[in-house]
Amino acid sequence: MGLLINGQWHDQWYDTAKSGGAFVRESAQFRNWVTPDGSAGPTGEAGFAAEPGRYHLYVALACPWAHRTLVFRKLKGLEDMIPVSIVHPDMLENGWEFRPDEPFHRDHENGARFMHEIYTRDTPDYTGRVTIPCLWDTHQQRIVSNESADLIRMFNSAFDGQGARALDFHPVSLREEIEAVNERVYNSVNNGVYRAGFATAQDKYEQAFTEVFDALDWLDGVLAGQRYLVGNRLTEADWRLFTTLVRFDAVYYSHFKCNRQQLRDFPNLQGYLQDLYQIPGVSETVNIDQIKRHYYRSQRTINPTQIVPAGPELELERPHGRGHLGPDFPEACASASV
Repeated sequence: MGLLINGQWHDQWYDTAKSGGAFVRESAQFRNWVTPDGSAGPTGEAGFAAEPGRYHLYVALACPWAHRTLVFRKLKGLEDMIPVSIVHPDMLENGWEFRPDEPFHRDHENGARFMHEIYTRDTPDYTGRVTIPCLWDTHQQRIVSNESADLIRMFNSAFDGQGARALDFHPVSLREEIEAVNERVYNSVNNGVYRAGFATAQDKYEQAFTEVFDALDWLDGVLAGQRYLVGNRLTEADWRLFTTLVRFDAVYYSHFKCNRQQLRDFPNLQGYLQDLYQIPGVSETVNIDQIKRHYYRSQRTINPTQIVPAGPELELERPHGRGHLGPDFPEACASASV
């Protein structure tokens, strides 16, 4: 764990002392958008047109934020259009790293040894955390975006004219409701587990812990009567929640001390997780071994022994029994039904 300061790498854990023991996540600094015609998106500059083969995606299979982009890349059929490089799950004194002797964990675009080299290739004096996912423009030799929430929306629509699958996870008619769900899920669940796990003061941990389970109770109630979170159709809100839920029992329950109960103890959340996991292609984006290895080996401040737990059994392929609550994929997100 570390960061760049004026372009120089520093192996430095989060400074929670200045926030009273609370973990405060740094905002993404690269916020450009790929658009169908290269016009400017909601933030950033113009000049990033959707062109197959132009962009390269950097991810970790362990990271929930990067995992979102892999789900959208898979479901929208963008794998041939947007090649990918996968960092090694061990994020140690040099941050996210590649292993040149391991083809699976090699930087296939720039040949970098460490992810921070990609950031300084764009901005030599960059200051900030080096995060993934990160989308690289091979034409301009610069970073487009390192904000996962933006990247999944680009993948959702920017390449539709290039042969992407006709699926829409951000329909216009549901956007206001999606935003409301996303906001609570992000603050209390996606980032909430990190606020609990990285807290260095008891009161900050307990506050985050309470918010995590208040939100999970609320979500479990919503899912009692409908198959998906918003409008009973499959939207980005479901995928933004999914990547946290699939890590919950294996990592966040124990490693981040979110241990009031496991997902399997909720009446509806476990079946919902299984439902999403079993959508064709999604399981291919999930690597529980890399997920566990990353958290338990890399975050030595929390787990100094670096011992990786052998369990638990997640049972993600068991029948979910939720088919009667709403439409199946792909009808649940087909563009024609918007």
